[in-house]
Amino acid sequence: MHAMVLEAPGRPLQYREVPRPEPGPSELLLKVQACGVCRTDLHIVDGELPGPKRPLIPGHEIVGTVVQVGGEVKGFARGDRVGVPWLGWTCGTCRYCRRDRENLCENALFTGYTRDGGYAEYTVADARFCFHLPETYDPVSAAPLLCAGLIGHRSYRMAGEHVQRLGLYGFGAAAHIIAQVARHQGRDVYAFTRPGDEAGQAFARRLGAVWAGGSD
Repeated sequence: MHAMVLEAPGRPLQYREVPRPEPGPSELLLKVQACGVCRTDLHIVDGELPGPKRPLIPGHEIVGTVVQVGGEVKGFARGDRVGVPWLGWTCGTCRYCRRDRENLCENALFTGYTRDGGYAEYTVADARFCFHLPETYDPVSAAPLLCAGLIGHRSYRMAGEHVQRLGLYGFGAAAHIIAQVARHQGRDVYAFTRPGDEAGQAFARRLGAVWAGGSD
């Protein structure tokens, strides 16, 4: 298969032909339909995050179709549309995993960082961390939901169901998705950007924010 490979941090990605991966017992083999570009991917490529897998296929906002199912996997079948996020594997035994806080796992592996990601024709992913996606979703539009969307949704859910006024501090990838969700649900959005970020403030207003201004 073909893939974009990071051979060493700080170097451009290389278009390479590499072996197609084989799924383990708890994994899915996916035909990649789309994979987004996250700021974290750029940090990895630029060498700003330590200890990436080498060589590495980056990319952690993956939308794909199941091609092969590992023998221990339940709940997925060939042809399913799935999404793969940043968190790629957890140990299940550390103090955080035992408290259902596996996002803080001390031994975690991360998609496109410490395990290969989605800048390739195929990828493998731990089925525990894959999400079923509706067939109606356009793959390119759905891909950012696997990172910015998840981050924003977690914070949005913690704000509570009865909040009418929602303040978003920083108007980046996660905030611009959640702003649209909140407006669709009839809530008022207040967007706080970096002081002087007039373009970001205008963008927030175009997405329905009732107010947008600097965080100062």
